[in-house]
Amino acid sequence: MTLMIRDVPKDDRPRERLLSAGPESLADHELLAILLRTGTKEESVLQLAHRLLQHFEGLRLLKDASIEEITSIKGIGTTKAIQILAAIELGRRIHRLGYNDRYVIRSPEDGAKYVMEDMRFLSQEHFVAIYLNTKNQVIHRKTIFIGSLNASIVHPREVFKEAIKRSAASIICVHNHPSGDPTPSREDIDVTKRLAECGRIIGIELLDHLIIGDQKFVSLKEKGYV
Repeated sequence: MTLMIRDVPKDDRPRERLLSAGPESLADHELLAILLRTGTKEESVLQLAHRLLQHFEGLRLLKDASIEEITSIKGIGTTKAIQILAAIELGRRIHRLGYNDRYVIRSPEDGAKYVMEDMRFLSQEHFVAIYLNTKNQVIHRKTIFIGSLNASIVHPREVFKEAIKRSAASIICVHNHPSGDPTPSREDIDVTKRLAECGRIIGIELLDHLIIGDQKFVSLKEKGYV
């Protein structure tokens, strides 16, 4: 016998619990059930939400799922998938509000904190440039390259062209290691030295090059390569 949401005691239903105890009191599948709204003839919305999370091994993979991957789950149509993707994107945008254009980077820790949650789960390497004004406030952030880091591919002109366009005083470069281990490679070091040299010539300082792992990072400035 399938337990439908109407069979759940009213005080235990996700919406009612959210109203009485706040959203932080709900489990992931309960919050997802509120978004999905309805289940199927075979299972309740709570069961559907739980199965969806099981399929993606939790929120970590669900947050990067495509609409095709989500609708491949039995019971999840286009409308439900759109609601999930919209909620995930809202969450991303709200998270970024804490790191707006006035965010100040004064240390490697500040820089790592600025990008950690966005970059530590990426399945490919992303090379990102963060552009700062004279007060070390972030004025722009741009993904320069996606793929394995190579000194011949990451062109300084792409990095510094944006810096000139934005009238940046300095730059911090960041890239992630999908393995979770931020130990710098020879290519990482070569790219860093090349960018630092170009920055000195142009007059736009490379403040640091951070390598992001899973809740860990390495500053190549602290390693002496900048």
